[in-house]
Amino acid sequence: MSEIRLYNTLTKQKEVFTPSRKGVLGFLGIPNKTVTMYNCGPTVYQSLHIGNYRAYVFADILKRTLEHGGYRVQQVINITDVGHLVGDGDEGEDKMQVTAQKQQRSSKEISEDYTKEFFGGLAALNIEFASGQSPATEFPRATSYIPEQIALIEQLERTGFTYKISDGIYFDTSKFPQYGKLGNIDIAGLSEGHRIAVNSEKRHSTDFALWKFSNTKRDQEWPSPWGVGFPGWHIECSAMAMKLLGTTIDIHTGGIDHIPTHHNNEIAQSEASTGKAFVRFWLHGAHLLIDGQKISKSLGNTIYLKDLAAHGVTPLGFRYWLLTASYRTQMNFTWEAVKGAQTAYERLLEQVRGLPKGSVSDKTHARYRKVLDSAINDDLNTSKVLATIWDMLKDGSVSSEEKMSTLMEFDKVLGLKQNTSVGVLSYVFAPEIVALKDARDLARQNRDFKKSDELRAAIKEKGYDIVDTAKGSTLVKNSLLP
Repeated sequence: MSEIRLYNTLTKQKEVFTPSRKGVLGFLGIPNKTVTMYNCGPTVYQSLHIGNYRAYVFADILKRTLEHGGYRVQQVINITDVGHLVGDGDEGEDKMQVTAQKQQRSSKEISEDYTKEFFGGLAALNIEFASGQSPATEFPRATSYIPEQIALIEQLERTGFTYKISDGIYFDTSKFPQYGKLGNIDIAGLSEGHRIAVNSEKRHSTDFALWKFSNTKRDQEWPSPWGVGFPGWHIECSAMAMKLLGTTIDIHTGGIDHIPTHHNNEIAQSEASTGKAFVRFWLHGAHLLIDGQKISKSLGNTIYLKDLAAHGVTPLGFRYWLLTASYRTQMNFTWEAVKGAQTAYERLLEQVRGLPKGSVSDKTHARYRKVLDSAINDDLNTSKVLATIWDMLKDGSVSSEEKMSTLMEFDKVLGLKQNTSVGVLSYVFAPEIVALKDARDLARQNRDFKKSDELRAAIKEKGYDIVDTAKGSTLVKNSLLP
């Protein structure tokens, strides 16, 4: 198998990946096969849009690729259930607090609801929480690690990296000469373009809050050595990553928007506290645009997973579309493009269904296996993997057994459920479709078969049907029925 090469934002080049930690048998020259990986997770004060989910599909493909290469991945995705402020410099309003007040509920209720919704989205996109090779992914909540965050700030205070002003405890970036090394950031230009005025008490525009004081009673606040308050946004990732994965971790991912401030802040506070490198490989995903524009509520162009079904697109069809481009390439979402990907995905499933079910074996096709390995190990080149799969399916010189075996082996990497049954190939359905299904199920349960048939006909008119199984009924797109 070819070496795994990943584009490291820190060095601005592709590098051969190997884990840093020595295994328990390292003294015998046996290489370490465990990878530590931290993926920046969501702030759970609102629903995630399709652009947000691209980051987790990318992280999932990375994890699957590492496992394909024989590694065991310890993965952590944080859940930010502590309200943080609008600006990267911790200015503005607390998003969690504002949402809680608008909905007249507690921050905890808000975070729990959106966390459940987040997990539902991950499941719909077939993002693995665990595998036979790696342990279950950990999803630590920031509120569960307040003591660790306070301890990290205390360590920074002891080593002279902090100072206190009227609204909190801040990190002094001038005392960390390497600040901005990730992405070679222009420090002088970081404060430009802020929507909110920079705090005039800060010593430098790049200094950031480690702990904020509660000037008024808040829904989320904790006692600390500096007074009642709440952590700054950036401190949680360092505290949880180092607690769960160790002082130096192998891989850290996030969006390109995290590079200038959030990830440079993580590096500064982590390395200032330990004197060791925080992350060896930084990987960043590009933005997703919608019709050429940035996703924004103010533009009214936000699309959620649940919106896909109304256009005949499944979450896995959307996943297929994401895999047609590099994670480092900016993608432009249009309904025409994603519907085309859905059609291609359905064609792929039809091809797999046409192969003999008993043909799965350990015999992958050597030549195509080599090309596929090389492609996925070249910084996750999923578009080449898909193109190679189509070439193989069209190649008459490859046996059905080899095609099926090779497809199933690489579906472990792509996560497209190519050998799925119709019932498993689900959408995030629009509420009106779900309501019709529920009414039809109730009518059938009450043996009102006339009404049941009428409701099923209504569902069919909208482009869907119901598959009845021993375990219940499942909605499915008409075109996916055999």
